[in-house]
Amino acid sequence: MDYQELMNKAIEASKNSYSPYSKFAVGACLLTESGKIYCGCNFENSSFGMTICAERNAIGSAIADGERKIKAIAIYSPNQKHCYPCGACRQVLNEFKTKEGLDVITESEEGLEISKLSFLLPEGFNL
Repeated sequence: MDYQELMNKAIEASKNSYSPYSKFAVGACLLTESGKIYCGCNFENSSFGMTICAERNAIGSAIADGERKIKAIAIYSPNQKHCYPCGACRQVLNEFKTKEGLDVITESEEGLEISKLSFLLPEGFNL
């Protein structure tokens, strides 16, 4: 699967966002080492600490299906370009990156932008 296809699926996932408080919809689509894809969207709660990011939603689906290694994740918001994962999501992604690392795909004004997770989370906590 190419990265544009991942982004297209993240765009579709963002349409299912439940974000009545922030009005900030986010969709994510990840590619595992085995080639499977999983999508997620953010969903909020009036108890704000219970809010779940799109990235962690997608990761949870992958984990529930037995996946443990993520190669890439596309993240999209209709609210802004360069929609990078929050700090918590960066650390969760770090837990499941492949030996080669993990590509984070966002939209920029020029098209897709690919960043290495190791750049976005230098010295991430590892066991």
